[in-house]
Parts: sequence; structure tokens; C-alpha cells
Amino acid sequence: MVQLESIKRAAEVLEGVAIKTPLVYSTYFSEESGAPVYLKLENLQKTGSFKFRGAYYKLSHIRDRIGGGGVVAASAGNHAQGVAHAAHLMGIPATVVMPEWASIGKQVAARSYGAQVVLHGKSLTESLSHARRLEGEGRIFIHPFDDDDVIAGQGTIGLEIVSELPGVDTVLVPIGGGGLVAGIATAVKSLREKAKIVGVQAAACASAVSARRLGKPVSVSAGKSLADGISVRQVGKLTFPVIERLVDDIVTAEEEQIAAAMLKLLERKKVLAEGAGAVPLAALMGNQFHCRPGQPVVLVVSGGNVDSHLLGKILHQGLFRTGRILRFSVELEDVPGALAELLRLVAGHQGNILHIHHDRMGRHLPVGLSRVELEVETRDYPHIEQLLNMLASGGYDVEVR
Repeated sequence: MVQLESIKRAAEVLEGVAIKTPLVYSTYFSEESGAPVYLKLENLQKTGSFKFRGAYYKLSHIRDRIGGGGVVAASAGNHAQGVAHAAHLMGIPATVVMPEWASIGKQVAARSYGAQVVLHGKSLTESLSHARRLEGEGRIFIHPFDDDDVIAGQGTIGLEIVSELPGVDTVLVPIGGGGLVAGIATAVKSLREKAKIVGVQAAACASAVSARRLGKPVSVSAGKSLADGISVRQVGKLTFPVIERLVDDIVTAEEEQIAAAMLKLLERKKVLAEGAGAVPLAALMGNQFHCRPGQPVVLVVSGGNVDSHLLGKILHQGLFRTGRILRFSVELEDVPGALAELLRLVAGHQGNILHIHHDRMGRHLPVGLSRVELEVETRDYPHIEQLLNMLASGGYDVEVR
């Protein structure tokens, strides 16, 4: 089992290589929660994720044993990039196996760090199996979480948190396979025994919750989640005993909460977090975890690798889910000034019109009527209610989309 001494050795190796990421205080989240809230910004780490720490330390520890075949890893994203970049810095050949559905952006990123990318399998489990076969051809397999060196590398985040915030009361950490939370919990609890460690999972794949309930790692089903980086069906055999011993609680976040947290981080702190990195804030905002008033809380924002083509969709859905966008349609008399009057009413109640679709030729429209669909930027749900009441009192039959 990983001890504090091995995490300190990892910190020495990573000195000047990995970024000591900022620990940033948030006035807004502190006021919302009633406790001082800090963000540990691992989205600013090399390759955009904490995974670089564990990958680099692992490779440095086994460097003398790596032959001409180099190393192999399996991942749909962050671990692949972490291994690829760490191997590139050391001049080690790297192969990363990614599922066939892995995003083009993440494939390009792994290749840009010098890795050979192999697309294999419909699932990450199939990719892992193929990586194990490649291991038999003279490569060394680098596990994404169930490895003592990887856990020690991730634990250096905990050292940095306690060094900068000695009075930390609680640390909220995303859990997938458990490598990150095991490393952070070991470091923080060794230096500040009274501190609480709370793990956060996506409700769509709550493998650590199930493992704790049953007393052993078990495989669970996984639904689609914005937090795909922690959608790991079974926690590790090495990480689970650490979770059992050192993690005080494990909570889950729903998809709507994760989307809202991503949006809040971007709007309030200009922090781009992937779904997995936003789950600690999702748990805090959703009241799955209650702060002790006045006691410092750290949210580990574990990564920021959001596919660019999905970012707009995620943010747009987040705006809908938090009452920041209203989409509705009405039928108007097809006469001059009817549309202008509708727009005047919406604008007069501080609705910012984003999109208009004006249909005068619809097959199902009665003669003399047109249908207008509006997408309007709003402040919150009470503002939406005010707009809808105003339109109803003006005689408009509104259909909310």
C-alpha cells in the first residue's frame, strides 16, 4: 500500500517537470456554500489532466526496465495523453490503444505527444485486452489507476494542497478507478489526520459506491455521462482498500448537476473543466455534501479536456437546465407589426433574443396565421415565469419547447 514517503519521492521526481497547479479561492462558491471554497486546478496540468503526474512517475521508476518496445496503455483520453507525453519527454516509445469511438481530438492530441495510436475495440474493456496482448510483444503495460507508482504520482496533489492550505478541512475528489482519490487521501490524511476526504462519482457509473456497499470491487453497468473520464465500471484492487480506510464518504452527482457545474465554473471562474473535473462542484451545488461553516473546502478540478465539438452542446444544455434559456413558439396573425409587438414585449421584460424562426408557410398553419419560435436568454427560472405570465396576459398562446 502506498505510503507518504513514496508520495514525497514522487514529488521530488516531478519537481520542475509537472506543474504545481494553482489553488484558487472562489468568493462566489464560498458565499453559496457558507464555507471557504478553493479550486485545485489540475485542468491546467500538462496534457490538461492530473494523469500526467502518475504516468511520469511510473515511467521514471521503471525506466531502466523498458526495452525497445517501449510502453503501452489503454485509454479513451486523459491517461493516453499523460503516458504519451511522459514517454516523449523520456525518449521512450509509446503505444496507446483507444476505443474505435474515441474522439478525433483526443487521438490527435495523443499523436502530437509522439505516441502510436491504435484504435481497437467497441469498449474500453476491449481496448485494455488488446493493450495486454501488445504487452506480450515486449512492451510494458501502464495501468491507468491500479498501480502503486501511479497512485503515488497522483498523491502529489495532496501534498500541494496541504502545503498551501494547512488548515484544509475537506477535500472533494472525483473517483473513477480510484487512483486519484487513493493518492490524495494518503497524502492529506498523513499530514492532517482530521481532514475529511469525500469522493464524488457520476450517478451513471457509481462503481465505488457499489464497492463500498458490498465490501469489495464489483463491476457495475455504466450509462452515458458527461463525466466519461470517471466512468470506470470497477474500482481497482489496489485502490479499494485505500478508499475503504481513508475516504470518509462517497457521493454521486446527476447529469444535470454536472452540466450546471461545468457552466458555473466557466462563467464564475473562467475555468474550463471536463465533466469528471466538475463533479466535486456538482456535489457541492447539489447539496450531496454539506460544508462545515467556516471550514476550508478544496474541490479538485481533475481535468479540462472537453472535446471542442461537444463543448457548445454541453454549455447550451447547461443553460437550458439552469433556466438561462427559454425556447417557445406562438401563433401570430400574419399582419404587419405582429412580430414586432411580440419582440417588443419580450425585450421590455429583459429577455435577450438569441434566435428567431418565422414560419408563414407551414402546412398545418391556418390561413392568416404564422408561427414564430423564439430562443431567449433569461436570468433564471423566476425570470422565465415572469416572461411566460406576461405573454399569457397579453393574449398569447405559448407553447414551451
